[in-house]
Amino acid sequence: MMRQIISTAAAPAAIGTYSQAVRAGATIYLSGQIGLDPASMTLVAGIDAQIQRVFDNLAAVAAAAGATLDDAVKVNIYLTDLAHFGQVNEAMARYFKEPYPARAAVGVKELPRGALVEADAVLVMAER
Repeated sequence: MMRQIISTAAAPAAIGTYSQAVRAGATIYLSGQIGLDPASMTLVAGIDAQIQRVFDNLAAVAAAAGATLDDAVKVNIYLTDLAHFGQVNEAMARYFKEPYPARAAVGVKELPRGALVEADAVLVMAER
């Protein structure tokens, strides 16, 4: 199976040894996104802005692959404070349609660049 690397300037450039996303067949694996503004590569301020930026970044990478977040089958959320879980739920209701993807939410000690939230996703392209 061929792998295709997905990249877009509409989301933050990789800050390590990884790709923004990799397509393998009909499956697209989106790398974790934190609340970095893609233009400035700086972290946006506050949990609400970071949650929005995370999902905007994931949506931009999905679009570069010819997909949308509606193609998500699995989403992983990492929070430095699980008290923000409700805010993530509210955001997911804006970014995803029913039926919602499977999801895990994990409390972590810290994230890259001092981020408060990170998310990754697995998409499966439907026949269009």
